[in-house]
Amino acid sequence: MDLVYLDNAATSFPKPEETYRFMDGFYRTHGVNPGRSGFDLCMETGQMVDDTRKQLCRFFHGTDPDRLVFSYNSTDALNLALFGLLQEGDHAVTTTVEHNAVLRPLYHLATRQGVEVDHVPFDARGFVDPDAIRARFKKNTKVVAINHASNVIGTVQPLAEIGRLCRERGIHLVADASQTAGKIPIDVQAMNVDVLCFTGHKSLMGPTGIGGMYVQEGVELRHTRAGGTGVRSAQRPHLDEYPWRMEYGTPNVVGIAGLHAGVKWLEEKGLHAIEAHEMTLMRRLVEGLRGIPGVTMYCQDDLANHIAVMLFNVHGFEAGDVGTILDVDHNIACRTGLHCAPMVHEQLGTDNVHGGVRFGIGPFNTDAHIEAAIAAVTEVAAAGATR
Repeated sequence: MDLVYLDNAATSFPKPEETYRFMDGFYRTHGVNPGRSGFDLCMETGQMVDDTRKQLCRFFHGTDPDRLVFSYNSTDALNLALFGLLQEGDHAVTTTVEHNAVLRPLYHLATRQGVEVDHVPFDARGFVDPDAIRARFKKNTKVVAINHASNVIGTVQPLAEIGRLCRERGIHLVADASQTAGKIPIDVQAMNVDVLCFTGHKSLMGPTGIGGMYVQEGVELRHTRAGGTGVRSAQRPHLDEYPWRMEYGTPNVVGIAGLHAGVKWLEEKGLHAIEAHEMTLMRRLVEGLRGIPGVTMYCQDDLANHIAVMLFNVHGFEAGDVGTILDVDHNIACRTGLHCAPMVHEQLGTDNVHGGVRFGIGPFNTDAHIEAAIAAVTEVAAAGATR
């Protein structure tokens, strides 16, 4: 039986063939260190890196490609952003829908560097009320950090409205776009996002180990690292100019190449077409699981403002056991547990049953995959009813 891959919220798989081919071909012919020498191959490699900056800047509707900074992933970018903006005496507002990529840096800032942090809960539908965030604003509020879409329940937060409220108060909005970059259109200008953090290996169709952030003009992040840039090597302190201000050492050239090819593929296919395909499958999946006795879904009553990510549990089974059965007996790959987002499960009450089962749909999933998943969960639920 062919693998039914429904773990796209963890990483997209497979990637487009164009991603694999471009990474392989480029690294075979241009696997040198960009920006460090003046020979032709080095210059050509650096041009690809610069072209990818421009490509992603356009993709997110930025205004200055130099402020598109590459990092390892969104967690790395969020650390650079949060530690670069917050210091002792500052206040930050975040939510209970966050991934540990936001929760843990803020926890460290709170416990070790004297930053005050408030967590705003989501409502019964899975959304955060912008007014509830505004109600937490204080005179010393410096940052609002929010997950654009939940990696657990798939709800897309009203980023533009939250950003407007932040802009009115001079508060920086840091957005974790790990789940939305490449799935739905993002316009950092219209959404009033000050720092957009993204990863390449999910819906941007690139490999693991590459990500980045876009930092709006006027937003300055403090240096939290230092190292080589290949530019002005005699200067003792790290450079202040972007992109070098937030980039350190040799870049992940093969990762940037894969990201370049992945975004090109997305632009050719069209985000709206990809989203329509995924959400059509999502509606079929939710409809199918809703009719199965013993299956509980979370925040899936209305799929407006959702991405194709869902959470469920099966009565009579631990979530991890369901995942094992789906894998061993049905060759279905999914994610179980707390999904690196413990506060979501604490608020849902699923932390008491070790989390839930997550299906994440991607552009290469098919109707047959969804039918196989529904049939498999039906079989598992029937077994659970007898326990």
